[in-house]
Amino acid sequence: MSQPTPGCPAPVDEIHWPSLIAAVSAISAVGIAIGLGLPLLSSIMEKRGISSTLIGLNSAMAGVASMVAASFTTKFAHRHGVAPTMLWAVLLAAISAFGFYYITNFWLWFPLRVVFHGAITVLFILSEFWINATAPPAKRGFVLGIYGTVLSLGFLSGPLLFSILGSEGVLPFVVGAGVILLAAVPIFIARDESPVIDEKPDRHFMRYIFLVPTATAAVFIFGAVESGGLSLFTVYGTRSGFTESQAALLLTVMGVGNFIFQIPLGMLSDQIKDKRTLLSAMTVIGLIGALCLPMLVESWFLMAVVLLFWGGCVSGLYTVGLSHLGSRLQGSDLAAANAAFVFSYAVGTVAGPQVIGASMDVAGNNGFAWAIAGFFGLYVALSVVRIVLNPKRP
Repeated sequence: MSQPTPGCPAPVDEIHWPSLIAAVSAISAVGIAIGLGLPLLSSIMEKRGISSTLIGLNSAMAGVASMVAASFTTKFAHRHGVAPTMLWAVLLAAISAFGFYYITNFWLWFPLRVVFHGAITVLFILSEFWINATAPPAKRGFVLGIYGTVLSLGFLSGPLLFSILGSEGVLPFVVGAGVILLAAVPIFIARDESPVIDEKPDRHFMRYIFLVPTATAAVFIFGAVESGGLSLFTVYGTRSGFTESQAALLLTVMGVGNFIFQIPLGMLSDQIKDKRTLLSAMTVIGLIGALCLPMLVESWFLMAVVLLFWGGCVSGLYTVGLSHLGSRLQGSDLAAANAAFVFSYAVGTVAGPQVIGASMDVAGNNGFAWAIAGFFGLYVALSVVRIVLNPKRP
């Protein structure tokens, strides 16, 4: 396991705000770009008469691009530096965002998606590494809670911007690219404080997925449940007897829970030495909540209360999982593990909608709850193996 390099910013007792602002700005750009870009591009494709199948296939390139980018980001940052790599990613993301407006050939949108989401993924990975590497160990959960809260706010702001700007003309693309470019300012200011990846990781990229499985499995579940839930909850809600607006409002309540619980759960993780315990507790709550969904369809209010706390538990898997990662690794190993963390998240975002959608086709409407419960159940099983059997490396 590599150690911090002399001259490389190391965790201290107090929060170093320039580094925090740089990382938070990058993740804000990621959240807003994804939140605005996904509905914007889908709406434009639909207006151009593209079939739903092809729209889905084009959208799926985001997950593919994330997996590809995760495999080489650490090596690239090791060679060129963390801050310079992030600045190049900002530039590529902004240019490709404009490309969607000026390039009208649908098939060229596939490589354009790869460039755009690949660059966004690089920002995602390196901002996480930056903040994890420089966060005070005693306050890592709190700092990552701020980070996760801003990411959630970005995801919420993107669709709001889309509802205001619409899909006509160049303005939504100008705003999207502008938000991304603004992230370059604090990154450039804090460039000399960015962590240094002084050596290549000790292990092959894929081995980091299994090096800290408690963290990577947590973010896989987070990606699967979040993406699957967001994609199919309105379908589940309307089939359960709620109106479309009631189902959409329930989804908003879940998003609020996702937003407000990040910092409290991060602070709680700072007080717990073995973060696997907290991760396991949240998945048990998630499992119970999922199993209760079919029994709550008669009451919108009870469903909203459960989804508020359930959304908080789902989001907590990301924040606490990332904190657990930072507490276990350092240096180039941490950078590579962050890449594996984002890779696992991307796999979850691809698997979640597919598994949950297929479950609803096979088992009926309640297949939505059973599939989500299955994802949480997998993590609970992993927790039993990792905690009860108490292996040497958590």
